[in-house]
Amino acid sequence: MANLFLKQAKQYAATRPAYPPELFDFIASKTARHDLAWDVGTGSGQAIPPLAKLYKDVMGTDTSAQQLSYAPRLPNVRYVHTPPDLPLDGIHAAVAPPGSVDLVTVAQAFHWLDLPRFYAQVRSVLRAPQPQQAAGVLAAWCYTEPCVDAAVDDAFWRLYNGSQPYWAPNRRLVDDRYSGVDFPFDPVDGEAHTGPFEFSTERRMDLDGYLAYITSWSAYQTAKEKDVELLDEATVRGFADAWGGDRVEVKTVRYPIFLRIGKVRPE
Repeated sequence: MANLFLKQAKQYAATRPAYPPELFDFIASKTARHDLAWDVGTGSGQAIPPLAKLYKDVMGTDTSAQQLSYAPRLPNVRYVHTPPDLPLDGIHAAVAPPGSVDLVTVAQAFHWLDLPRFYAQVRSVLRAPQPQQAAGVLAAWCYTEPCVDAAVDDAFWRLYNGSQPYWAPNRRLVDDRYSGVDFPFDPVDGEAHTGPFEFSTERRMDLDGYLAYITSWSAYQTAKEKDVELLDEATVRGFADAWGGDRVEVKTVRYPIFLRIGKVRPE
């Protein structure tokens, strides 16, 4: 996963959307304690500032040191560059001891993980359900394709559909809104299922910012490595026409967000 975003770490940090407070308030309301949260695949730390406001301590890990270099530095946040094959005892040493984590989050990275292996790590570090202790919670979410208006969205879908050969197969989990993924956790208190629960976030962008977001795609880098320019002259011209001819006009770009959330099952 780290290699897919290596060359565009700066664009990723600058162009990816922030997440809404409502998302974090909902997640935090489902954890009985707020001592320690672990953000997996934290990248450039889009989820870190809201978590740091809600949890006493936050750990952010990623397999890309370059992505981590763009993550925000906060007094109650610690970052660790972890190899993709870090064993369970390495997780306990570098991240958190067994049974000590209240919340594990995965923001826009869940589909890149080896899920059976990841689930074993999560169950190991999250607080186990006990008579006097509430179970720890896993929350994983993705945002799907941006929405602007009919003309821009039409241009976007022509590009996105044409880019399919350059996406990793894992990306289909995002297209599916994580709805079909195996998620072996129980519904959190007050909910009848584990999701997906829908939220949304917005970002104000001019055309150049919008196109810069596209250059942060892993598929864009993969295409470039195959000498294919997804944003060729004709495609950019099509976006400019759809934008209304004024590249500096700022538009509202909305990203739908889909959350899976659950608590550790009793053994």
